[in-house]
Amino acid sequence: MLTGKTALVTGSTSGIGLGIAKALARQGARIVLNGFGDAAGPQAEVAALGVEVGYHGADMSKPAEIEAMMAYAAGRFGRVDILVNNAGIQHVAKVEDFPPERWDAILAINLSSAFHTTRLALPAMKAANWGRIINVASVHGLVASAEKSAYVAAKHGIVGLTKVTALETATTGVTCNAICPGWVLTPLVQKQVDAKAAANGWSNEEATRRLLGEKEPSMQFTTPEELGELAVFFCSAAGNNVRGACWNMDGGWAAQ
Repeated sequence: MLTGKTALVTGSTSGIGLGIAKALARQGARIVLNGFGDAAGPQAEVAALGVEVGYHGADMSKPAEIEAMMAYAAGRFGRVDILVNNAGIQHVAKVEDFPPERWDAILAINLSSAFHTTRLALPAMKAANWGRIINVASVHGLVASAEKSAYVAAKHGIVGLTKVTALETATTGVTCNAICPGWVLTPLVQKQVDAKAAANGWSNEEATRRLLGEKEPSMQFTTPEELGELAVFFCSAAGNNVRGACWNMDGGWAAQ
């Protein structure tokens, strides 16, 4: 149980981040949500699980706003015990066609933001001799796909940051690990499925089958709930000596 602990989850107003936040809330953790769009709905969903919930709308590409978010969390709940770095964006193009401003934005939000939250969370975690840093990487932190240069570079960077953070905290009660999902049925991925179906005149089922068939041997999506349960495991006593793991939940994608 995580009663008395505070978890901050970036990019948590929908999808994977919200799934992880709700899984931690079910274990009793107070939650700080972050993200764009509707915040009231996700806050209500988490609060319905019987825990205190806060929200900060920091733009994760801006270090000053990240600092303000971390200060808000510490001011409201004392400290961040569990940090889940989940915020991310995507853009798809060949390297020679990749807009430099999109490269910069993806690196800032998908990689640099995790550095900033981690550096700000670590002092209090070390002082308490307990903390969990969970970086939501991707199977693209382990393998590559064409036309995703910035995303793959950022996620490989997250895997590297995870390992370094784990080594620097190895003799403490603070752990750092990464989760590397394959295809997860989030609203963002559902839009990709819908677009593929519309463009090719396929049914939604056929579009889903073809999307999964390209990469994921299990032919099934990982769910935000499953990712949330892995985060709960990392936070449990069983995860005390799991350090620097990059745990893929990808239906066999990286095993090929």
